[in-house]
Amino acid sequence: MSNYNINKGIGRTVEFKGLKAQYLFIFAGGLLGTLILVMILYMAGVNSFICLFLGAGGASLIVWQTFSLNKKYGEHGLMKVGANKRHPRYIICRKPVHRYLRITTKPDAL
Repeated sequence: MSNYNINKGIGRTVEFKGLKAQYLFIFAGGLLGTLILVMILYMAGVNSFICLFLGAGGASLIVWQTFSLNKKYGEHGLMKVGANKRHPRYIICRKPVHRYLRITTKPDAL
């Protein structure tokens, strides 16, 4: 039986076969989703060769895409790309300038 090292030390991120951090969870979730899809299709009565083809194709697509994302963006790069998409490209100011420069005084206390 093979032994796999999951963690390389204290304070380091989880790594398995080169996949780091969130890519490991994307990988596992994608494979689990593919397995459930194939099981549902098989129980629905779809031809077993079609189920086998969809399962093998989906699993290989998930493996390929996950490793390519890991290689392209690195450990924290995917989160940085997601955060960058949430920021606006530019800020639109539609109020007239005098609205920002209005000075308000406090009323005198009685």
